[in-house]
Amino acid sequence: MTSEIQENTTETPLLPHPDSQQYAFFFDVDGTLAEIRDEPDAVSIPSDVRQHLQALFTASSGALALISGRPVEQLDQLVAPLILPAAGVHGAEMRDGEGQFHRVTLPAQMAKDVEQTLAAGMEKLPGTLLEVKGMAFALHYRQAMLHQQHVLELAESVVAKHPELVLQPGKCVIEIKPRGKDKGAAIYDFMQQPPFAGRLPVFVGDDLTDEKGFEVVNALNGISVKVGEGSSLAKYRVKHVRDVYQWLETLQRHASLSSSTTHTNTHTKELHS
Repeated sequence: MTSEIQENTTETPLLPHPDSQQYAFFFDVDGTLAEIRDEPDAVSIPSDVRQHLQALFTASSGALALISGRPVEQLDQLVAPLILPAAGVHGAEMRDGEGQFHRVTLPAQMAKDVEQTLAAGMEKLPGTLLEVKGMAFALHYRQAMLHQQHVLELAESVVAKHPELVLQPGKCVIEIKPRGKDKGAAIYDFMQQPPFAGRLPVFVGDDLTDEKGFEVVNALNGISVKVGEGSSLAKYRVKHVRDVYQWLETLQRHASLSSSTTHTNTHTKELHS
């Protein structure tokens, strides 16, 4: 399943309004549902956006999931009080559509050795940040761009010693994660289970980590949406996170109108029966 990354994705006005009962919805978080910040802990999702997610989750009968590099615990905090299906750490953690939790783990000694190696290496690079996710590690250099190459070399040295791990470049971050886990695989797994099965997928993302997701969604004849600039496999494009917010609001209105129409038609039939 290979595709060539293209620049000619469609602009915002032509974004479709998929039927909430025929599609399954997947959203990246950082750079998609939330503005990117210098510090991962400074990220937030506005309350009205969380309300739109809740409405779309209800309208789609639960066929909505978050697909992120963040751990599921952090995703829950960002969308609280919502508890949504979610794939965290690029699919190494997953809460499925029925609420069951699945997690890939690394051998304890290996995880300890990797963390110690990375911590020692990053300490020598002022302004960088090591984020430990249990079975994965994120090496941030947004506030220390001069160390980009050194961060990459450090990550490569760790992966060279541990073939169970792979690199995942992102925006001002290099992640080290379990091999075989990515956002495309996570979306594919969701699409095999209720309430996602039998629908067409929609995936919105902004980063290199989302390209695997776009590839899977395109192969399933779904709707892939890239947020921001840069080459992408996505079929559609929006410029900013706020465009995603506007689209979510529109999807909610469409879902609410459809629900209202269905209720009215059902009530009318009851009156004439």
